[in-house]
Amino acid sequence: MNLLASKAQLRASFLRWSLFLVPLIVLLGFLAGGLGSPNTLWFQNLVKPDIFPPPVWFGIVWTVLYVMIGLSLALVVSAWGAYGRGIAIIAFALHFIGNLAWTPVFFGMQDMVSALYVMVYVIVSLLAVIAIFWRVRKLAAVMLLPYLAWVIFAAVLNYQFIQANPDGGADMPDGAVERIEL
Repeated sequence: MNLLASKAQLRASFLRWSLFLVPLIVLLGFLAGGLGSPNTLWFQNLVKPDIFPPPVWFGIVWTVLYVMIGLSLALVVSAWGAYGRGIAIIAFALHFIGNLAWTPVFFGMQDMVSALYVMVYVIVSLLAVIAIFWRVRKLAAVMLLPYLAWVIFAAVLNYQFIQANPDGGADMPDGAVERIEL
C-alpha cells in the first residue's frame, strides 16, 4: 500500500530527518578523520603535488559537503512512498562506507595505492547513488554534484601523490617510519 502525504507532512518529515542526518553525517566524517591525520611525519615529508591546496581548505570543504550530503540524504529518506527510496538508502550507505574508509587507508595505513582504489570505488558508487537519487528526488541528486566534483579532484590528487612519491613516502629522514595499524 502506498501512503500519500501532504506537502506539509513531507516538509516536517524532511526537517526531522535533516536534524538527525546532517549532524550524523558530519560526525561520521569527523570520526573517520580521526583515524588518520595529515599531521603525521610521514605525510609532512611527502612531496606535495602542485595542485595540493592549503590544508585549511580540506576541513572547510568537507564540512560544507557533509552538510549537503546530509540534506540530500534527508530528502530521499523523507520521500515516503517514493519508488526506489529503499534501494537509494542502501546504495548510499554502501557508498558512504567507502567515503569514510579513505582517510584511515591513506593517512592511517599510509597506503596511497589502496587509497586510490578506495577513491575509485567512492566515485563509481557515488555515480550510482546520484542516478538512484535522481529517480527518488532530483534535487537530492543535484545536491551531490559538488561532492562528486570534489572526490574526482581528490582522486586526481591521490594519483599525483603516488606519482610524486613512488616509494610511498618510505624515504623519511633518519630512516624514521611511522605507521598506524588498524
